[in-house]
Amino acid sequence: MSHYVLFINWTQQGINMIKDTASDRYSSFKASVEKAGGKLTGAYYTMGEYDMVLVIEAPNDETVMSLMLKVGSLGNARTKTLKAFTAEEGIKVIKDLV
Repeated sequence: MSHYVLFINWTQQGINMIKDTASDRYSSFKASVEKAGGKLTGAYYTMGEYDMVLVIEAPNDETVMSLMLKVGSLGNARTKTLKAFTAEEGIKVIKDLV
């Protein structure tokens, strides 16, 4: 499984409805990740540049792209996605440099 770090910012629509839908959005997203064969491994509400940071595992990039398009189409959030590597995976890549 690949790892991904998702940076979330609320849209005006998303912030206007935050009190009514925050727990529903989280539960729905977690269920979508699991249905797609992945796992939500970390979820943090943050202060600063981003409103929330999520960490997920997913089978492939296409799965994550599909999930992020679904999130964006709902109109409550804008996302940025980073593909991440564990320290062990990164060290292996570095050791295998030509």
